Amino acid sequence: MSEWTRDPAPAAVVGTEARPIADYALLSDRQGAALVARDGSVDWLCLPRFDSASVFARLLDRSAGHWWIRPVGVFTVRRAYVDASMVLRTEYRTDTGTVVVTDALQVGACASGRDLGREVPHTLLRVVECTQGTVRMAVEYVPRPEYGAVRPLLAPADGGLLCPFGSGSLLLSSPVRLQGRAATARGQLALNAGDRAGFALQYVPAGARRRLWTQAEIEAALATTLDAWRSWAARNQRYEGPWREAVRRSGQVLQALTFAPTGAVVAAPTTSLPEAAGGERNWDHRFSWVREASFALHALSVAACPGEAEAFFAWMARTASAEGPADGHPLQAVYGVGGERELTERTLDHLAGWGGSRPVRVGNDAWRQRRLDIYGELLDAAYRLRGRLHRLDADGRRFLTSLADAAAVHWPRPDHGIWEFRGHPQHFLYSKLMCWVALDRAIALAGELQATARVPAWTAARAGIRVAIEAYGWSDRAGAYSQAFGSAVLDASALMLPITGFTAPGDVRARATVAAVRERLTGPSGLVHRCQRLADGQRFDEGQVQGLGDGPAGGEGPFLMCTFWLAHALALMGEVADARAVFERAASCANDVGLLSEEVDPYDGQLRGNFPHALSHIGLVNAAWAIGRAEAGGHG
Repeated sequence: MSEWTRDPAPAAVVGTEARPIADYALLSDRQGAALVARDGSVDWLCLPRFDSASVFARLLDRSAGHWWIRPVGVFTVRRAYVDASMVLRTEYRTDTGTVVVTDALQVGACASGRDLGREVPHTLLRVVECTQGTVRMAVEYVPRPEYGAVRPLLAPADGGLLCPFGSGSLLLSSPVRLQGRAATARGQLALNAGDRAGFALQYVPAGARRRLWTQAEIEAALATTLDAWRSWAARNQRYEGPWREAVRRSGQVLQALTFAPTGAVVAAPTTSLPEAAGGERNWDHRFSWVREASFALHALSVAACPGEAEAFFAWMARTASAEGPADGHPLQAVYGVGGERELTERTLDHLAGWGGSRPVRVGNDAWRQRRLDIYGELLDAAYRLRGRLHRLDADGRRFLTSLADAAAVHWPRPDHGIWEFRGHPQHFLYSKLMCWVALDRAIALAGELQATARVPAWTAARAGIRVAIEAYGWSDRAGAYSQAFGSAVLDASALMLPITGFTAPGDVRARATVAAVRERLTGPSGLVHRCQRLADGQRFDEGQVQGLGDGPAGGEGPFLMCTFWLAHALALMGEVADARAVFERAASCANDVGLLSEEVDPYDGQLRGNFPHALSHIGLVNAAWAIGRAEAGGHG
């Protein structure tokens, strides 16, 4: 459990000053998500899906809804997840006593752990227990559906409140009578040692009927949820390598970010948490990127559940194959968790944004971009599951074969790259590399794909990509492989050359590239930026990232995923002590409950970007595994 810290229970947002992102903990039922602050305020809740419109969004605007349960007056706080679960236990100490609040999104009964979150009641549970002395608790319930655009009427009911709105209703079961006006309800309750009080907030779809819950039912639902998470962890979490607890926690986070009905992994459960405070680089990450496919599959297999890795690949392949390259349609870079293709981006101009960072966006226009790396990511994912490919039917084999064919044809074209830059398409090195990966893995899988006749053509195309990368991807000026053909911009994605096996760990150019990333993309923080253009002799000024060329104003901080890539590459090269140091610097950025965001502010060290972020936790798992393998004398 984290250390005690003082929290005077201020308002979550005052003007443009925002609560630190690290103050939040994640709750998930593997379909929707909530963020709970240290002072007991639920400031983000999206039900029934990760990408549903929020009912609490104080995270992005002080008037957009919240639900707090916390002691009256000054208190100190410490918190932790219970065992290997996503059930949060927050302990508050006051001058008169101590109280514990246990929060969870209910996952339902799950005896074996296999079906965790497949069928859920979309219910947020909050149970308060006084463990010592006497504590007076304040409750404030401010639902604001549709990202704060709706100020609903609250109808009192026997034992709670009903909040109807357009697409459904919220039903709050409460042991204390809540009163108020203007769609805000408040109340207090005094608890003595041994007293418990349970709350349940249910999302009820339009036309469905639900009833308020008794205290016994709330307690039973919480116990069942905790048992389900424990069962899942006991069955699936077997990792025993370096940084065991951090790796297992990351596995739990990845499980929490998986949409159970389909197996899709969302990049993050939030939208528009900025890459730089006050900036415009604020994106909606509540969708599933193909980019994550091969990275996530390995991380899920190591730290979570091989079955979930299979489910994610099956969903991704099924979704992508519905518009596969065989029929002339390019694959999308990103999909909705249910397989949705159109994710049209729009702005919510009524929201002030976290710390005044506007605009607030929902949807993501990355679905419109051409991304050539997708072919390699899907085929690399298939390669990782090669022992199970005998289950593929003819359509599955045809789809994977068509990915290799598409890579062989399209690799010379420009695209928008791994970072989905919104400028003009370029010949990005990473995209060429992943087309090489697509062909390399397809050649290795040719027997399983019943495609041995295609191997000569794939081999020729693979050789052509290698020649192009070595001729045009290397920059004498940069002294490293660069971001794009003919460019001197250094990009951390070049670290994937040794990680994917394109270069041998001892390759002179690969070592030079890793050294350049350490020297020129790593700042005083010890963390790695995505990319940066430096004039000769220019001093590194962390945070002044150049060469992005993708439209929105505002810089960005170091990317944690890129820092873990550096640790991974160093481990492959046998530089284990340095790999450990890089890894530990990135891992130390986790908050008190082990959660990582996408980026870190280069000046104050605060977490930035959407939170928690799957790529950061994926990077942690894969780098820890690689370092463990290197220390054991194997290959990372």
